[in-house]
Amino acid sequence: MQLIEFLAPHFQFVSDPTAWVALLTLIVLEVVLGIDNLIFISILTNKLPEAQRARARRLGISAALIMRLVLLATISIIVQLTTPVFTAFGHGFSWRDLILIAGGLFLVWKATKEIHHTVDPDDHKDTMMGETLQISLAGAIFQILLLDLVFSIDSIITAVGMTDEIAIMYIAVIVAVSVMMLAAGPLANFIAKNPSIVMLALGFLLMIGMTLIADGMGYHVPKGYIYAAMGFSALVEGLNMLARRRKKPGGGH
Repeated sequence: MQLIEFLAPHFQFVSDPTAWVALLTLIVLEVVLGIDNLIFISILTNKLPEAQRARARRLGISAALIMRLVLLATISIIVQLTTPVFTAFGHGFSWRDLILIAGGLFLVWKATKEIHHTVDPDDHKDTMMGETLQISLAGAIFQILLLDLVFSIDSIITAVGMTDEIAIMYIAVIVAVSVMMLAAGPLANFIAKNPSIVMLALGFLLMIGMTLIADGMGYHVPKGYIYAAMGFSALVEGLNMLARRRKKPGGGH
């Protein structure tokens, strides 16, 4: 009974139609923002032995969910991350900016290393993380959490701008991460079965990394432009895959 009395004030939005619109909008937004993370998770877990891939995705995304919920619990601190802490090049840098820049640099470095290995697979001198092709399960989960921290802070700040209801934010995050959990396996398998998709996905990561760096430097790039470019590239690659399939013996008329 005490739990119900404690939670009741947080769920008063159920009788407000505008709150439901905000919830649905925020869920869609969180799912779309999770695409970036899913691509990274898919490429990263495909570096593991096949027997460990599904477990790594489950553990990584589950830990990411817990981290997002903890960050929401400290939302008053997260919001303050947008306050400038120093000024350089005429731009006031906040902790959020610094986190975005660090995450963007990590993504650019990661994608560049992987592209180098994909183009020249015989060169083992400079592969990612640990100088070997295989990464450990713990290493994969750590990297998933590291990048999810960057995306989480950005998405939570976005959520704050859309609604004041903390319950709506929690529900949106839980639903979005649940969708990520369901989609991670099929996406990773699709990437693994279609090698040409790997290069496209790495190109997406490079673009996302540069977008994060630009955002941190004060040059905001509308997300719509990014996703439109990704969608167009995916469409072209889909047509290429269809054309290749039809050229194979027995693949078409």
